[in-house]
Amino acid sequence: MRDRMVAELQVAASKLNLKLQLFDIARNDPPERIDAAFEAMSRDGTQAVLGLSGANFSREGKRIVGLALKYRLPGVFSSGASVEAGALMTYDADFVDLNRRIAGLVDKILQGAKPGDIPIEQPNTFVLAINLRTAKAMGLTIPPSILVRADRMIE
Repeated sequence: MRDRMVAELQVAASKLNLKLQLFDIARNDPPERIDAAFEAMSRDGTQAVLGLSGANFSREGKRIVGLALKYRLPGVFSSGASVEAGALMTYDADFVDLNRRIAGLVDKILQGAKPGDIPIEQPNTFVLAINLRTAKAMGLTIPPSILVRADRMIE
């Protein structure tokens, strides 16, 4: 799945004439590798960070968001909790909706449906959260067209 996300990002970056730099941090990498990646981004003139979710992000999310703030790199992440920690924006599946749907699937199984007969579902409801405090601290203005789409704003 990660390879597909990266391929899609490369296509989108190309269409927008953006340079995409990948800093792949593996699960077993020491936290210092994350620090080094942000130092390299700062040195190379990176203007924003897009954090893809994964096992390492779950473990080091606060560190990653903190480094994005330290280097004044607007960060967009897929982990909803990141916006609370100071990320500029998050875009993530609506877990309340997912849990509701999971409860329905469990009910079907308890009613006798075979799990293998239940179709696989993808999330279809997402939440856009914007941290306006972070935007202000970085001197960024979020366009009204984005603000009206936000499901949640931290002021």
